[in-house]
Amino acid sequence: MTDDWRNGGFGLYVHWPFCEAKCPYCDFNSHVTRNIDQSAWTNAYLKELARYAEEVPGRVLNTIFFGGGTPSLMAPDTVGAVIDAARGHWPCANDLEITLEANPGSVEAGRFAGYRDAGVNRISMGIQALNDTDLRRLGRLHSVADAQAAFDIARHCFDRVSFDLIYARQDQTPADWQAELSQALSMAVDHLSLYQLTIEDGTAFGDRFRRGGLRGLPDDDNAADMYRITQDLCEAHGMPAYEVSNHAAPGAESRHNLIYWRYGDYVGIGPGAHGRLTLNGRRLATETPLVPGRWMEAVAGGAGELSRERLDPQDAASEYLMMGMRLAEGIDMERYRALFGRDLPSDSRAYLVDLGMVEEDGPILRATRDGRAVLNAILRELLTD
Repeated sequence: MTDDWRNGGFGLYVHWPFCEAKCPYCDFNSHVTRNIDQSAWTNAYLKELARYAEEVPGRVLNTIFFGGGTPSLMAPDTVGAVIDAARGHWPCANDLEITLEANPGSVEAGRFAGYRDAGVNRISMGIQALNDTDLRRLGRLHSVADAQAAFDIARHCFDRVSFDLIYARQDQTPADWQAELSQALSMAVDHLSLYQLTIEDGTAFGDRFRRGGLRGLPDDDNAADMYRITQDLCEAHGMPAYEVSNHAAPGAESRHNLIYWRYGDYVGIGPGAHGRLTLNGRRLATETPLVPGRWMEAVAGGAGELSRERLDPQDAASEYLMMGMRLAEGIDMERYRALFGRDLPSDSRAYLVDLGMVEEDGPILRATRDGRAVLNAILRELLTD
């Protein structure tokens, strides 16, 4: 366990909790406010970075990811201060990936050159739909024209640009999605994140759905057709799925997210941020207060973190399985044995192989393309004692 995290790498996640508006489908920790003291937030981030650097000194930092919320509402100076501090605290990989999530509004796009100058080298843009009617339904403030203009700016500022789309939306047919995805692929640089709309409890969409609203959502068969269309079109375009919802040209995968899926270590700072750290041979789960003001108070008191949870080997192995099986590359069963102290059940593996849901290649276990479409069922089978 002591050095297992090296199989995944080491990253830094920075959560910016603020948005201009709360999207009705979103269950992330985001808050709408008009007055933000950027200087105070910068100081809080720097204080937390210094605290973690004392705990895990000397590790090579592979990635930094600014997530949210809407990180493109951060001042470029704030972003630059965090990057400079992280570079000062840890030795950095020569190919350090620094990603910032951005909304495609004109205000955010106007900051792109500043983020580039601050050290950001990858943008992940939340476009979500290439249809103005659906953008309004999703609660987005931008139009398709705004998104295309912002994307053009990002493409000229950064070599690496990804964007997100949501499919299986209201009244969307497989033919609609095929046309929209074809348009997206004609725009794409090297990476797309393509998510099926899910209705989460605690969101405006969740409340509306329980009241009988959100009519016109695709049935399971149509949603499955859209998933297959996604795989076929992206593969034909040279951007196959390397993870359940993420597609990239070879070598353009999100290195930061690979740290999660390959079960590496990462520091998480900011309200609602989670982390995983291996210290003294123990795998620890960290989390922070959700409410921005409470997180700031906690940082002022010495640590912007809630109590830590030590993961026992069974929990760690289960996490590794759940994260790693999302990847097209799969997991290393020898690593699983080292984490858990025993093998994955051979009868369950054989059953899933016979169904064509997984395949084994020496010590590697991976879900097939059809299997990744029903990954939760595969995990239930593999995690059953």
